Amino acid sequence: MEKYFERYLQSFSQLLNTLSPGTINRIFGSFAENIKNGQQIFVFGNGGSAMSMSHFATDMLKGAGDAIGKAVKIISLNDNMGLITAIGNDYSFEDVFVRQLKSLANPGDLVLTLSVSGDSPNLIKAVEWAKVKKIQTVALVGGKRGRLADIADLTLVIDSTHYGRVEDLHMMICHMISFGFIENPEILENSTFLE
Repeated sequence: MEKYFERYLQSFSQLLNTLSPGTINRIFGSFAENIKNGQQIFVFGNGGSAMSMSHFATDMLKGAGDAIGKAVKIISLNDNMGLITAIGNDYSFEDVFVRQLKSLANPGDLVLTLSVSGDSPNLIKAVEWAKVKKIQTVALVGGKRGRLADIADLTLVIDSTHYGRVEDLHMMICHMISFGFIENPEILENSTFLE
């Protein structure tokens, strides 16, 4: 198994070296502007990506919010299982995120979704609705790209179809965003930092 782990780490390292700090900075800037303006952030995904979004929302609301001394109005749409199952049962699983957005989101808000395939119907439906309502959309996807890569305002592609490695890097990017605030608490007062 040591050879397997060595190959895993090598593949991860190769993917890591393809990431663009500029793209990550643009995504971070979107979050910074949103928080500075007191707007809402909605995050969601399926499976492992759902758990990553819950983790990210915790890091942002508690960690980043404490560091910058300003409320981070972030909600993981994955966290209310009663609501998800009610919407899925009464309407369809494709509606579990868009119906929540319809009740909660306003123009100028921000949505972030994670998807290895980029083609999950429930994510696509939510992002398409958000775009119509002038809500900024960010998608982190895998090498298949999928429809999400084409429709999101900002897209970051991890060029692999390996679920583990793509999800590893998606979560790392989420940590980069949250710790960008935690370790640079002056960021909202220093707009040149985003350049």
